[in-house]
Amino acid sequence: MTPANKPINPNFSSGPCSKRPGYDLAKLDTRTLGRSHRAAVGKNALKKAIDDTASLLGLPEGYRVGIVPGSDTGAMEMIMWSMLGQRPVDIAAWESFGQEWFTDITKQLKLEQVNSHLADYGELPNLNAINQDNDVVFTWNGTTSGVKVPNGDWIKDDRKGLTICDATSAVFAMEMPWEKLDVITFSWQKVLGGEGAHGVIILSPRAVERLESYQPSWPMPKIFRLTKGGKLIEGIFSGATINTPSMLCVADYQDALDWVASIGGCKAAIAKSAANLAVLSQFVADNDWIDFLAKDKTTVSNTSVCLTLKASEDQVKRVIRLLAEQNVAYDIGAYRDAPAGLRIWCGSTVEASDLTALLPWLSWAWAQVQ
Repeated sequence: MTPANKPINPNFSSGPCSKRPGYDLAKLDTRTLGRSHRAAVGKNALKKAIDDTASLLGLPEGYRVGIVPGSDTGAMEMIMWSMLGQRPVDIAAWESFGQEWFTDITKQLKLEQVNSHLADYGELPNLNAINQDNDVVFTWNGTTSGVKVPNGDWIKDDRKGLTICDATSAVFAMEMPWEKLDVITFSWQKVLGGEGAHGVIILSPRAVERLESYQPSWPMPKIFRLTKGGKLIEGIFSGATINTPSMLCVADYQDALDWVASIGGCKAAIAKSAANLAVLSQFVADNDWIDFLAKDKTTVSNTSVCLTLKASEDQVKRVIRLLAEQNVAYDIGAYRDAPAGLRIWCGSTVEASDLTALLPWLSWAWAQVQ
């Protein structure tokens, strides 16, 4: 039978993600609009977003936060072009974005001393095999595979290389061992449901030292430059961004940060995401026609939850279409390069009650296509 109730918010996209509960565009602080981002009002707004990010995440002393163009992709590209090349590189990749970084390192930067640690969708490579005398590039959460790094125990405290972590669907949703991470990138349109086009870079003191002591051999586009005259461009990390940011997007990000603070901070956001995953986990346990793409349950993502169905690829597409037509769930198809299946966002901006309402519809749609 057709379920009686529907999710109040059917937005389960894995990026851009659902807006926070109670979001109201009209309530954004728009005093910066129409003003120069170089004026005091613009710089202050950018600096507040930077400072609040550091405070909510509980970053260690000396870690710097910067807002950069190009979303998480832009942030990762800036880091790789600016910092790689001094040491050999070990890269771990188990889904499409990690594969993109591998391609950039080997095909664009053309680095020769590269060790790859690759795994298929649903699995993790052997992280303990990574040589940490080298720079290490990896994603914390495989957004397109639903497979996350369970912890940072494999990262050595006495590593010689830098750990460069793409954490775009992990920050504000998963516990991050900051002291083990030298560079962290993310975008606020993921976990916090912000607007796109901007990325965030977090640098440890070790990362800053690398930037100030190493000059890559290749030409550096202006938009990628993080240093000038051998010194870090401090303005990036204090409110003077490299290019003109959207101050409306910054106001939207500030709204999301204020919301995280209002619910109890980062730990509360992480707990909310974990509780959301628990809703889906129970459903998977109760139904033999659906399962996590992740083979090891300790690596199941609590944000971009990827699911496989006992159905053909065409049937999966029909399930997705049926749910959208019923205004029950939007944008939940697997990423284009991933195996056919569902990808349901479970970050903190999603309510557990909406996930609970979605579950009978998943069963209904699956039955319809059999």
